[in-house]
Amino acid sequence: MLTGEFFHSVDEKGRINFPAKLREALGDSFFITRGLDNYCLYVYSHEEWEILRQNVNAVTHLQERIDLQRHLFSGADNAKPDKQGRILIPQNLREYANLDRDVVVTGASTRAEIWDAGLWKEVFAKISPMGIMEKISKLGFTI
Repeated sequence: MLTGEFFHSVDEKGRINFPAKLREALGDSFFITRGLDNYCLYVYSHEEWEILRQNVNAVTHLQERIDLQRHLFSGADNAKPDKQGRILIPQNLREYANLDRDVVVTGASTRAEIWDAGLWKEVFAKISPMGIMEKISKLGFTI
């Protein structure tokens, strides 16, 4: 399981120091792609990427499958950390997630996410504990 919140900076070459804790969980290389909320990037291990690929390819409605394939796979990159633990985030993905300087890498259960630090703070501030309690109640489980 991927957990945690890690603050880093994008260097002049478009690299970030990817957190060791998450690298250990994701493996020697992993996939980075556009997130579904137009704010961040999703990071998947090879195993989770394969599950995602199979799920997308199983979508029976043709246009929905094509849209998902285009969004998730066309801009994806297979990242391999260097000896210092840095990964290069391709320009197209940096632009998509507005990654300029300060970033946050978060664990989100089966994936990691890469956010612009300022945007992460804004989005996270909007998540209320009461709202989470209501969602949990509607889903029928407790924490």
